Amino acid sequence: MASTQSPPSVFGSATYIAPDAIFQVTKNYLADSDPRKVNVGAGTYRDENGNPWILPSVRMAKEAIADAGHEYSPILGLKLFRDRAVKLAFQGMKAFDDNRIASCQSLSGTGALLLAGMALKKAESGITEVIITEPTWSNHELLFSSMGFNVSKLPYYKAGTFDFEGYIQALRSAPSGAAVVLHTCAHNPTGCDPSKEQWKEIAAVVQEKRLFPIFDSAYLGFNSGSYHDDAWAIRYFVDELGLEASICLSFAKSMGLYGERIGLVTFVTYSPDLTPTMESILENVQRATVSAPPFYGANIAATVLGTPEIAKQWAQDLVTMSSRIKSMRQKLYDELVRLETPGDWSHIVKQSGMFGYTGISPAQIVYLRDKYHVHMATTSRISIAGLNDSNVEHFAKGLDDAVRTIE
Repeated sequence: MASTQSPPSVFGSATYIAPDAIFQVTKNYLADSDPRKVNVGAGTYRDENGNPWILPSVRMAKEAIADAGHEYSPILGLKLFRDRAVKLAFQGMKAFDDNRIASCQSLSGTGALLLAGMALKKAESGITEVIITEPTWSNHELLFSSMGFNVSKLPYYKAGTFDFEGYIQALRSAPSGAAVVLHTCAHNPTGCDPSKEQWKEIAAVVQEKRLFPIFDSAYLGFNSGSYHDDAWAIRYFVDELGLEASICLSFAKSMGLYGERIGLVTFVTYSPDLTPTMESILENVQRATVSAPPFYGANIAATVLGTPEIAKQWAQDLVTMSSRIKSMRQKLYDELVRLETPGDWSHIVKQSGMFGYTGISPAQIVYLRDKYHVHMATTSRISIAGLNDSNVEHFAKGLDDAVRTIE
């Protein structure tokens, strides 16, 4: 008689992995039925009414490409998008004029970083270590460690500001020949960026130790309202110092194309002879992952970038979003001052970009969630875009109460 007992499962040794913390915050928020609930966890822009905002420039572009087809894009992505995105980021630089920029469309910034890491391995670069900041975007360590890189961390944040002395000292002690992930602007999660003088010191160490810079550029244009101004560090490293680098671009934030997952990975090389080689490698690693990137969203982005009237509207959209975020920073700070909330909260207005680092404790975060229905990351990072005129006082009141009640 045949046995009815099942054989041992091939998954018997598998270990449960906890849900991603940021996505869990949104899940908890959606399950919360309290009308006062506030979501300052997810890194997505919201308008003054707390709703998703389709940029006017994107609406214009969608109308312009209404008859776009639905065929596969090439493995490297839509060439029109790639060319226009490269021009946006690099026009005026010698590397652009010399044709020293290899590019590949990616699944937003995450995909750009993945392809950058895979290409470094495929190119036999000899890079085995990737250096990130502590703290940093939660996916950096997972991405690069999953590809087999050793991941080390540099101190970045201290007492509400960028810990430049700790960072630069640790960078000087980093192993030569490693890759270093640099947040081009709007550091995630702290909102603290180096000054131009500090960037120059960082670049000098990168150059001296022959570190390979990977610029995570998810917020260009979204930080200050000017794409050109936000890309200053890239121009300094690539144009003034002539360094090789990978620049990973995303249009999720700057065009509100979150679901379309439109990004670009680029490699700046020393020689135009290396450009086709690196593009062939990017094509190969793309084929090994998603095979062909999204077509429709790339058409939207290409149309925004390549149509003067729409590009002009996009420039205004960037100002609209960045200005509202700055305004909410100020309103939150003013309300905390009015409430005489214990502590110094000036870092809220000194930080920049979508995120702010409050510095409150995990226990205080739980208190905020349970009593005030405020949903935020356990790191104390908040998305300033989640605040608006109707909820900022409620958020500040909860923050004030949490700080006074929970030590």
